[in-house]
Amino acid sequence: MLSLLAADLPPPAASTAVHRARQAVAALIGEGGLRPGGRLPSEAELGPRLGVSRATLREAMKLLEQDGLIQTRHGSGRYVTAAAALRVERPITTYESISQMLRRQGWEPRVDLLEVEVEAASAEVAQALQLPSEAPVVRIERLYRHDDKPLVFCVDQVPADLLPGLPAPGDLAASLNDLLERHGCRPRMSTATVSATVLPKALAQRYRLAGLDPWLLVTETCLADDGRPVMHARDHHRGDIFSFNFSRR
Repeated sequence: MLSLLAADLPPPAASTAVHRARQAVAALIGEGGLRPGGRLPSEAELGPRLGVSRATLREAMKLLEQDGLIQTRHGSGRYVTAAAALRVERPITTYESISQMLRRQGWEPRVDLLEVEVEAASAEVAQALQLPSEAPVVRIERLYRHDDKPLVFCVDQVPADLLPGLPAPGDLAASLNDLLERHGCRPRMSTATVSATVLPKALAQRYRLAGLDPWLLVTETCLADDGRPVMHARDHHRGDIFSFNFSRR
């Protein structure tokens, strides 16, 4: 399970700038071919190169140290650790949209919008989204395909006040994350669990997904920068196609 508490989050603007700087430095380590033990450029060099302030860069470096990717040797500089050399194909700790994940793995996804409706939140969803009991949510069912091959079946639920009026089919042909960003509440992180499951028989028959069990079910509560829960997602990945990887240290 991935866990991140709202109370632990920095202010939204600072969080975005610092995390972008962290990602930029991490990419620099990978693309620059820095090996474990290699010395990072100084803050004076990196700041202008990445277009960030010294203060932002310093906070980004702290995050990289907390992740164990770099270490500071006082009086000498910052150095790449052995953990930075670990690369996994689809890290379970990386938050990304389904579209991003599929394209990165070489698929050309087509999104079939199956159903959109407003319904009362179940007890589980209301608790996850911190809503009153039976508060209205927009329930969105979609199927990602490559040509005619089903890849991922998604059931997403969003507080109705975040999507005034039912989204048009064109709004959901790409990433739901992008649609939520247009409403000022793009998901940036999540708490998640992964489990093996089978699709309910009625759903499998309705959408012609029978015979593809088991699926890898990723159940997520997705959070905006300010820590507000903005989406509850149940994403069913084809178990014979997808896997999730992780490194341990």
